[in-house]
Amino acid sequence: MNDLCADIGYKSINHYGEQLCGDHVDIVEQGDNSTVIVLADGLGSGVKASILSTLTSKIISTMMAEGLGLEDCVSTIAATLPVCSVRGVAYSTFTIMHLIDNQRVEIIQYDNPSVIMLREDEHYDYPKTEMSIGGKRIYKSVIKLQEGDIFVAMSDGCPHAGIGMAYNFGWRLEDIISFVETLAPVGYTAKTLSTMLVDECNKLYGQKPGDDATACVVRIRKRVPMNLLFGSPAHRDDDNRMLSLFFSKEGKHIVCGGTTSTVVARYLHKELRPSLNFVADDIPPTAEIEGVDLVTEGVITVNKVLSYAQDYLKDNETYSQWAYKQDGASQIARLLFEEATDINFFVGRAINPAHQNPDLPINFSIKMNLVKDLCDCLQKMGKRVKVSYF
Repeated sequence: MNDLCADIGYKSINHYGEQLCGDHVDIVEQGDNSTVIVLADGLGSGVKASILSTLTSKIISTMMAEGLGLEDCVSTIAATLPVCSVRGVAYSTFTIMHLIDNQRVEIIQYDNPSVIMLREDEHYDYPKTEMSIGGKRIYKSVIKLQEGDIFVAMSDGCPHAGIGMAYNFGWRLEDIISFVETLAPVGYTAKTLSTMLVDECNKLYGQKPGDDATACVVRIRKRVPMNLLFGSPAHRDDDNRMLSLFFSKEGKHIVCGGTTSTVVARYLHKELRPSLNFVADDIPPTAEIEGVDLVTEGVITVNKVLSYAQDYLKDNETYSQWAYKQDGASQIARLLFEEATDINFFVGRAINPAHQNPDLPINFSIKMNLVKDLCDCLQKMGKRVKVSYF
């Protein structure tokens, strides 16, 4: 059985002074193990470029996900998009990465910077076949995937970074390759790698990008299961059933909630050892139970994890907080965002009497919404999420 999966992340910055980005990334799942990723770069910048790139990526990703050929996709784009009155060209440039059963990838490139591939943390020069479709020169590659492979697709705003400022001729592709090679062995997620790459572009532009810049990173890795228990079951008779299922699952085990951790300690016949070390002012301290990888407080901690997850999907600006801190929320964020690929939630429906105080802004529905919103965020990160209620 193939136990590989794809970690996909991307980040964009807008042309200075523009509110819309002229680049667009679209990701469409094909079942459990196949994915179509399209990075399109619309001509120019601003509203027109944004419309061109969005339409291009949507049309290509949807058609390819439905099994249509590249020729059909390109001819459809040419027939659909308006022709630029200045340049006389109808559509944006694009890069397609089609992951098939997480065993091989088809890379199709039209006028975007060449996709960078790293294998065993070093640049890998993969073969390309030149094709002509509708008079356009398109390059196609088919590569068998291995664990640890990294692919970096980008718009031309990345190699153009620093032209006339930090560099005479921009941030050359060889320099970008060296930059990514330096980061690859650390094991950063695809989202973090793309963020660091685009942030470097922004610095080279002097924080005033002369073009839209986007990086999309695909990292091939093995599946890693993770299990999170949040809350006690509605009926105490279900304690043993819930916990036996929870601990029977492969992977690390996270327990969230004061009452819940007490129930877990009793089930395991182990001591619950709370910590009095407040690592963060706004997050309650963690605890320890032998046989459990991480024990934290419940609603406040999970709410903080949710805020980190929502930011991760946007600008990833709070990465510098949760990536290094040792409070419960930061530790959960690292385990769920960076380490896990398959996450099992075990959610107890018991109503905590402490949350029924009208002076507290916590109630049962808030707890359930926290779980739903966090699961939605994790699925958008590309995680497989399963929720079981008790």
